[in-house]
Formats: sequence, structure tokens, C-alpha cells
Amino acid sequence: MAKLEFDQLLEAGAHFGHLKRKWNPAMAPYIFMERNGIHIIDLYKTIAKTEEATAALKQIAKSGKKILFVATKKQAKQVVADLALSVNMPYVVERWPGGMLTNFPTIRKAVKKMSTIDKMIKDGTFETLSKRERLQVTRQRAKLEKTLGSIQDLTRLPSALFVVDVMKEHIAVREANRLGIPVFAMVDTNSNPDDIDFVIPANDDAAKSIELILGTLCEGIKEGLEERKIEKADSAAAEAQQDEDGAPRRERKAKAGAKKAVTKEDQEAINAAVASKFAKEEE
Repeated sequence: MAKLEFDQLLEAGAHFGHLKRKWNPAMAPYIFMERNGIHIIDLYKTIAKTEEATAALKQIAKSGKKILFVATKKQAKQVVADLALSVNMPYVVERWPGGMLTNFPTIRKAVKKMSTIDKMIKDGTFETLSKRERLQVTRQRAKLEKTLGSIQDLTRLPSALFVVDVMKEHIAVREANRLGIPVFAMVDTNSNPDDIDFVIPANDDAAKSIELILGTLCEGIKEGLEERKIEKADSAAAEAQQDEDGAPRRERKAKAGAKKAVTKEDQEAINAAVASKFAKEEE
């Protein structure tokens, strides 16, 4: 598992918090000191918390469950989209669709609508529409793609949520809390960590800081996915071996059954012969 180094975090600016006057007292355990009116985050705690979160996410990925990544702030969008794609996980980097978790069936209907439009284009139905209708359908498809395209493969509620900036994504955090979905998040000194299950204290405004921490988490997810593949392959091999071992046994059983059947027929023939002999003697 990839390990974060103190110097890497320092270079990425992960230690810079917000101005002292903007701080949230609940973040006090993660603050190392104050310098020039700015809080400095304790990077040793950042490393420890990142390792804890990575281990948990690895297990979730290993069990074949989905992790939803959420980051709609400008400096995080592209980084999160790229890294989420690298581990084949769903993500939201545009506006959070309200009720996406608490009203998931409605969101799924919108995603299905997108699939229906794609089907219309493939089977030629789209071409039979008028020019105006085609334009409306195309616009609708583009709008759905922008907001929901990245969660097209999310057929059920995610097993975990990863958030960059819990203040900006407070609606997503609230929905996950309501449904009991564990929340992993990069939490800055101005935020409240109380609603977060796995707090990673770090600068959530610097793209380098986000990329470094999220990259480490994704390495753990990749390892979990690889281990899942190996376990599946081992399981398939074991089943195949059992089938091979079972084949001779089945053959032996079949032969034994055949022998029993022959013996029964022979016995019936003997019984018939004996009965016939007694009948002749009586005559």
C-alpha cells in the first residue's frame, strides 16, 4: 500500500489551514500551531488518518462495492474525475443533484432516460422525429450527460462517499448521514468534522494537496480491486478442480449403479427359471 511521506505533504501545501478567525473549534485536535494568523495542520495526523481511510476504502473495494466521489469546487473537479475513473468508481463534479441519495430511484429514472435516448439513436427512431424534436432530445441528452453521466453505472446506493470540502458539499454529507452511508472527507480547519466518519485533516483548496491524498486513497482502492480479482480467480480454479475430482467419483457411482442393475436383472432371471422348474415338476 502506498505510504504518504511528510515531505510530500509539506511540498503539496497540505499543512496550510484557514485564517485563525475562520476556524472551527472542533478541528482543534488536528491543528499543530498558528503562524501569521493562519492555522497549520498537524501532518503526522494527516498521514495517520489517510492510512486509516485507505485501509477502509480498500476493504470496501475488495468486497465489490462502489465508492462515490464528490467534489464540485473548481480546483478539485478534474483531479477527482481523473482519479475516480482510474479506479472505475462513480463521481459527481458538477452541481450535486439534490436528493441523489435520499431519492435515488428518481435519479435512476433520469439515468434510464439517457439510455432510452441512446437506444432511439441506435435503432433509428431518432431520425423519424421532426427537426425541432431532435434538437430538444439532443439538448436533454447533453444536460443529463453533464449532471448524471458519471454515475450511469451506479445501479444501487454507494457503500461510501468521499468528499472534498465538507462545507461546500454539505447537502451530500447530510444525505449520506441520513442513510447511514460512511463519509470519508478531506476536512480543512474551517469545517466541522463531527458528521464525518473518516476525517483526513488537510488543505482542501490546493489542487496538489487534493491530488496527493486522493491518489494515495485510490492506490489502496486499486489494491482492493486486484485482490478481489485474484480471489475470484482462485475460487473459479478451486471449483474447476472440484469438478475434475468429482468426475471419477461420479463415474464410479454410475458403474456401481450399473452393476446393481445387472445383478437385479440376473436375480429376476434366476427366480423365473426356478419358478418354471418347479412348475414342470408339479406337472
